[in-house]
Amino acid sequence: MANTDLIQLTQQTKKLTAMVVEDEKVTNELLTSTFKNFFAGVTSCLSAEEAIESYKTIKPDVIFVDIIMPGIDGIEFARRIRAINPNQIIIVISASNDITKVSESIEVGINSFIQKPIDTKKIIELLTNVVSIVTKKKKVETKTFSISLPLDLYDIVNENAKSESISKNAVIIRALRNFYE
Repeated sequence: MANTDLIQLTQQTKKLTAMVVEDEKVTNELLTSTFKNFFAGVTSCLSAEEAIESYKTIKPDVIFVDIIMPGIDGIEFARRIRAINPNQIIIVISASNDITKVSESIEVGINSFIQKPIDTKKIIELLTNVVSIVTKKKKVETKTFSISLPLDLYDIVNENAKSESISKNAVIIRALRNFYE
């Protein structure tokens, strides 16, 4: 990967926040300090329980989690996060090569699985995948939008849309443009 590609990748990841969930203190510190070079902010948690509580207020763009942890393991953690936000990007970073755990993580919908130890090449591939996932999500989010209107306003928007043969969204966008001009 050329330096310009790495710079462009970093420009993209610097718009995002991350959470590291790793029970081994030294590994947690290493991952956190590494990801601080790439993300706008990185939250570090030493347990899944701590991470679930932090997640409720922080809501990071990406979560990096170990599978094998005391108490709630990485798979159960991912299930609980998916219950809160089904679209959360969750990446497993683990030394485990237990095929059962790997298949369970796939069933839960983990976005990516990276084997420890992690080298620079793996980090760059991982971050490229993260940017790709975020870009796809943003494209989907910007194609449509949803707005709740009081019933009387909905009727007015609906009538205007019918009379002008345009979409209700077009009527709302025009109204918002007029309002902000």
